[in-house]
Amino acid sequence: MSYQILGVNPGHNGSVALIRDGELIYYAEEERLSKVKYDGNPLKGILEAIESYGQIDEIVIAGTAELPKMTWSGEDPYTTLVRKFYPNVKVTVINNEHHLTHAATAFYNSGFNKAVVVVVDGAGSFKREKIDEQDNYIEGYEAESIWICEYPSKFSLVYKTYGQNIGVKVITEKFEMDNAVNITKAYEAVSHYLGFGFIEAGKTMGLSSYGKQDDTLPKLFVGNRGSKDVFVPSYPAGAFVDVIRLPQLRQQHDPKEWHYNQLKLSDIEKNLAFQIQQDSQKLVAGMITRAVKSIGINQVALVGGYGLNCVANYFFKKTLPEVELYNEPVSHDGGTSIGAAKFIWHSQKEDMTIRKQESIYYGKKYANEIITSALEKNKDKIKFSKTTSAAIAKLISNKNIVAIYQGKSEAGPRALGNRSILYDPRDENGKNFVNQVKGREWFRPFAGTVLEEHANDWFDMAGMKESPFMMYAVNVVCDKVKQIPAITHVDETCRVQTVNKTQNAKYYELIVEFNKLTKVPILLNTSFNLAGKPLVETIDDALNTLYMSKLKYLYLPELEILITKTIPDFEKIVCETTDCKNCEIE
Repeated sequence: MSYQILGVNPGHNGSVALIRDGELIYYAEEERLSKVKYDGNPLKGILEAIESYGQIDEIVIAGTAELPKMTWSGEDPYTTLVRKFYPNVKVTVINNEHHLTHAATAFYNSGFNKAVVVVVDGAGSFKREKIDEQDNYIEGYEAESIWICEYPSKFSLVYKTYGQNIGVKVITEKFEMDNAVNITKAYEAVSHYLGFGFIEAGKTMGLSSYGKQDDTLPKLFVGNRGSKDVFVPSYPAGAFVDVIRLPQLRQQHDPKEWHYNQLKLSDIEKNLAFQIQQDSQKLVAGMITRAVKSIGINQVALVGGYGLNCVANYFFKKTLPEVELYNEPVSHDGGTSIGAAKFIWHSQKEDMTIRKQESIYYGKKYANEIITSALEKNKDKIKFSKTTSAAIAKLISNKNIVAIYQGKSEAGPRALGNRSILYDPRDENGKNFVNQVKGREWFRPFAGTVLEEHANDWFDMAGMKESPFMMYAVNVVCDKVKQIPAITHVDETCRVQTVNKTQNAKYYELIVEFNKLTKVPILLNTSFNLAGKPLVETIDDALNTLYMSKLKYLYLPELEILITKTIPDFEKIVCETTDCKNCEIE
């Protein structure tokens, strides 16, 4: 009989991962189900896993904080919920080993038999370390760590850095503790300075290409830590740029003003974004290089929040060609539910099976009957008709935005053709057009999905044959830049996803048809959501997003149906209150 383990990440980017006999069969982030961005406490995810996949033999809880306790039973809420369905469920709690679960996610998905795993994170578990023979200890939050990982479950910690708000710097053979911010926290501080959330560093990454070297800026790092003259730590939350100590960095306006008005962006703001990107990626590259040289293993997996930085990931590919690097696509905290469940499986069963991650379409498969029923219920707002991939390609080539909804949703933050919005990459006004429709900031770039066999004709892939998980912002080949302006960033790069027929047959077929029409084997691909909202999960989510936006077309390739919205486009409501729940935010 099969053995099913349910991994749970209760913190931000809350998620569940269901492992059946070592295979990941289901993954869901709570925000997709609750529609609350970055939502934690994945109770809906647990219920969905139970309803769709049945027996839970073991629940494994990973996190960074003490678990709350329920009245009467004294159990944590996740165990309580599962026990109501399965009274004999086994419970394993590894919630004070955040970096271990990150490392396990990357290692077990990498396909490597033995590897160095580098975790570059914001703030992980709060831990206590002994610093001398007199039993003196020091406490702090996990920041970066380096591991040697081997099957079935040997994870040896090589080195770890910690962060704290108050205290002295301590360096030992195994760890470093400091009250200066770590690499990721410095990036978060700049993101906050620019008017974004602490965990919206992807926006800072997008802005960084607009900046340049600015010698008037203060030095951001001293060694491998953020300068104490620039950054104020606030572990375990974010960090702040110290504008009181540095009056030259004081902004003359609300930083959010330039998010939708390019003319209000100052040189300091864009140059600071440039500098944090340049400095941080060099520090992480140095960490990888030192790990490889000292350990003697050139197979490296990178994970943790910084692992989603696709500009840095390409920098590593270009500057560290001797390293066989795997970039985990579910690098953020959501992925720790996967690592926790897989670690316990391999530990308990001593399973030596290597299961390289070939796909990240891990969501629930919704029955066609559910989808067609939803369409019937919405006939007063839409019309739907039979179509073909060739007809959809033609529609896109005529400068129409088309959303696509099919199959299982993607794990992680990036849409890969199952929950995507698609557009013609040849349109020189395409970036502004799609950003306006989605309600996104003007500077944010879009990805391109390219047929795998044509990738190296259009992009400098740094020796890679594929990039199926959209983890790299690569250079566009010089003579192709003007052909795909909608997805070419200001620095002539593009975040690229390659696709072949095995990975996603219907999406691949659509791009083949678009290539026949245009001689361009690429589509602009962005996530199927509006600004500040989670990606759509269900067909109802997809239809509601259609209604609440200026999107008009929705393509269901499995049913060969084109949905056309028949009600007027949603117009943003302007009202005086700042927290109106009935208005479209952003």
